[in-house]
Amino acid sequence: MTQSLPWFEHHRIDADVTLIRERHAAPLLRCNIWHVRGRDRDLLVDTGLGIENLATALPELFDRPLTVVLTHAHRDHAGGAHVFDDVRIHPAERAWAENARDQLPLDEQAWPRDLHRWFEDRGYPCRGGLFAHRLPAHVLARRMAGVRISGTLEEGDAIDLGDRNLEVLHLPGHSPGCIGLIDRGADTLFSGDAIYDGPLLDDLEESDRAVYQQTMLRLAEMEVGRVLPGHGSAFGAEALRRLARSWLARRAAA
Repeated sequence: MTQSLPWFEHHRIDADVTLIRERHAAPLLRCNIWHVRGRDRDLLVDTGLGIENLATALPELFDRPLTVVLTHAHRDHAGGAHVFDDVRIHPAERAWAENARDQLPLDEQAWPRDLHRWFEDRGYPCRGGLFAHRLPAHVLARRMAGVRISGTLEEGDAIDLGDRNLEVLHLPGHSPGCIGLIDRGADTLFSGDAIYDGPLLDDLEESDRAVYQQTMLRLAEMEVGRVLPGHGSAFGAEALRRLARSWLARRAAA
């Protein structure tokens, strides 16, 4: 009998931070899920698509009190949040998460042709499918499930893990409630989809380029040593400034 490979992969990037990814999802939807170990409680930044139950798939990471912060309500970041008890999001996207607004089909063959073209034009080819392998036999949720939101987070709020505090930054533009978390003690920014090293999606129905410009101006001046983004690889301060200024230059020339 053929045994299916685990849906999730994870590796520790330092003493307290673990990166989790859905190994069989194509890069288009393979969000970075960040688990942060604290003295008194742990933090999970985003939850992935919700194809499988993250909490039961990796029980060694979820054996302590946990706060889940959703950087925004798109399914690739919020789809797995419904299995957790303490989930927080910006108020601008609370209703979206609770009502499971982002019903992105798991099979891209069901997408309309213009949506295929939309992703192709933005550097996300759909050839080969959204998933590198078949979906697992048991799919937790083929449609995004509604999330029980226990509280909202706005600019300046903090997540206290006992030995570290992470400050909330409102970084809208990709969507109205996009947030990041900055751990000043560790000189680290969890940036969600506000910025990463890849094609940034700024023309979704819920996107606002004028607002995004203000976010990029802010990021271009930010002093932080390490950025742990919502997609792709981690990068440093120089790359943060380069990526933000590159976006600003492209939009100014458009």
